[in-house]
Amino acid sequence: MSPSVFEWLGGTEALNRLTQHFYAKVSNDRLLAPVFAQMPPTHPAHVAAFVGEVFGGPPRYSEQKGAMAHRDMMIRHQGRHLTEEQRHRWMELLIETADELGLPKDPEFRSIFVGYLEWGSRIAVEVSQTTEPLEDPGPMPKWGWGPGGEPRPS
Repeated sequence: MSPSVFEWLGGTEALNRLTQHFYAKVSNDRLLAPVFAQMPPTHPAHVAAFVGEVFGGPPRYSEQKGAMAHRDMMIRHQGRHLTEEQRHRWMELLIETADELGLPKDPEFRSIFVGYLEWGSRIAVEVSQTTEPLEDPGPMPKWGWGPGGEPRPS
């Protein structure tokens, strides 16, 4: 049996390291700092828990946030009016940080990792444009290896 994407990337420790380093960079980035300046110090750990769960790790985010965990993450982006330029910079910094920290570089992992980040960041931009009540987006997304190793949401 193949390891989960969560296991392949190095588990909780690797995700916590990634989000800590990433958000330290964000706090000094001229384009992203204004958006993330008010985030609490616990924000990187919350993001690591969410992403870890998406990639097949323990359901820590859902355990903290309950049955509406996915919706909770989406609500946190509402009204922020994120731009495509900010989304692109967010992606660029996160991938750069993953490279610096030695996350796996194999094509199968990177296609899943970047694919999820693209998908999720585009939803975040879309949701950030409104303050209207959100419909239930359903359960937490799950991303894993598909038949033949290709990425697939499950």
